[in-house]
Amino acid sequence: MTRRDAASSFAARPGAADAWVRAPEPRTSSKDAFTARLTIDVTPALRGRIKIIAFERGLTVTDMLRALLDREYGSRDGDAGGAP
Repeated sequence: MTRRDAASSFAARPGAADAWVRAPEPRTSSKDAFTARLTIDVTPALRGRIKIIAFERGLTVTDMLRALLDREYGSRDGDAGGAP
């Protein structure tokens, strides 16, 4: 059996959290080149409604919420569209 190094475990916390937060995300593809993860807390009922609506619209939750956020808080200079 292969032994895993405890220092490189999957859920390990970064040693310098401030530097980790400020560090740029690695680019994986042109589609994901300018993305960042956003975590919010919602009730289980709201999460369920969001998932159902996305399914009914034939969208992923991610795509639906990205469009919503872009529509509400999109770029002010017109690059990404959205309301001022």
